[in-house]
Amino acid sequence: MKYYSTNHNSAKVTLREAVLRGLAPDRGLYMPERLEVMDKSFFAGIDSMTFQEMSFAAAQALFGDDILADDLKRIVYDTLSFETPVVKVDENIYSLELFHGPTLAFKDVGARFMARLLGYFNREEKELVNVLVATSGDTGSAVANGFLGVEGIHVYVLYPKGKVTPIQECQFTTLGRNITALEIDGVFDDCQALVKNAFMDAELNKRMKLTSANSINVARFLPQSFYYFNAYAQMKRIGKERELVICVPSGNFGNITAGLFAWFMGLPVKRFIAANNANDIFFNYLKTGIYSPKPSIQTLANAMDVGDPSNFARILALYNHSHKDIAGHISGAAYSDEQIAQTLKECYERTGYLLDPHGACGYRALREQLKAGECGVFLETAHPAKFKDSVDAIIGGDVEIPARLQAFMKGVKQSVGLSSDYADFRDFLFEESK
Repeated sequence: MKYYSTNHNSAKVTLREAVLRGLAPDRGLYMPERLEVMDKSFFAGIDSMTFQEMSFAAAQALFGDDILADDLKRIVYDTLSFETPVVKVDENIYSLELFHGPTLAFKDVGARFMARLLGYFNREEKELVNVLVATSGDTGSAVANGFLGVEGIHVYVLYPKGKVTPIQECQFTTLGRNITALEIDGVFDDCQALVKNAFMDAELNKRMKLTSANSINVARFLPQSFYYFNAYAQMKRIGKERELVICVPSGNFGNITAGLFAWFMGLPVKRFIAANNANDIFFNYLKTGIYSPKPSIQTLANAMDVGDPSNFARILALYNHSHKDIAGHISGAAYSDEQIAQTLKECYERTGYLLDPHGACGYRALREQLKAGECGVFLETAHPAKFKDSVDAIIGGDVEIPARLQAFMKGVKQSVGLSSDYADFRDFLFEESK
């Protein structure tokens, strides 16, 4: 399988090259040349398969040309050591709980898979691989913990100062070893721009082998398609798979893009909803056909605070740049902090189910947009305790912090402060390369 750049000004590459580079030389995102449609028998029997079994089948369709089956199976099975259960929340509305991994966030699967795949491709290399990752919240913790202690790889986590929750910050600033946290005086988009500029810096790339663990890397976002097969399987087990609508809280759009890949591979989902917070760039695109990125706004749902979502380029590529087709298959929603808080509180008081701010966007969009005869699944992307201060204030309660999160909070913060100026970041990396 070859991978092409969404900007179409770079040569096609192998999966190994796409993973090791992260971003194409023309600043485009890598896309597979084709998507294999899963056999109908796969979906007919998917409800009798384990999460690992169905994910391995999907992984073979995605990566089987480039990795030996036994090696790919080991990577998938090692990655998926936890479940993602579907829980009924409301009438015809279900939550796919993606927060049962090591850092209690949906990005654990992509990060763990990429760490193992990168280690597989780099196993015979002697050169250190430096992973750059920008985070608005959960990406940094998932990547840092997924790569912690992996030989031959050093991770640099760039995060916006004062714009991630204290618990999220603890998850990637207290690890040390091969993890370096960089506290950037700016917003997430500044962090993402620093990472992209580093990839385009020819002199820097001569001195350091760089790749990205953001969803711009195919090895990070593609494994998230496993979630969607699992959601369908669980809904089929309870007889709710027909007229299925999936709603995804969306920031950088890697997660929903993975779901769209699953759909193009044959997943029987009727349609998708992309739920935004006040950063409503995609929502406005659906309404107008015009993509107008803008500086991100800080919100309660901070992992979705993205003003120029990278994976929009992949969505355009999937639908051949047809606004009509995109808007015909994906609807949108955008909610203010007040609406997010109202939804979280109302859902908890009425149903007893505690959402996190991101899940609240997904749940509300389903309640507003489900049609007669449809059944909806929203992706609950992180444990509400990761946003404890906000959630406690909204529900007037005291969210219990799981033991795994408490362990992170006992660590000592280790971070390096930098401005959002690329020259400062470049100078830092040059010093690191000596």
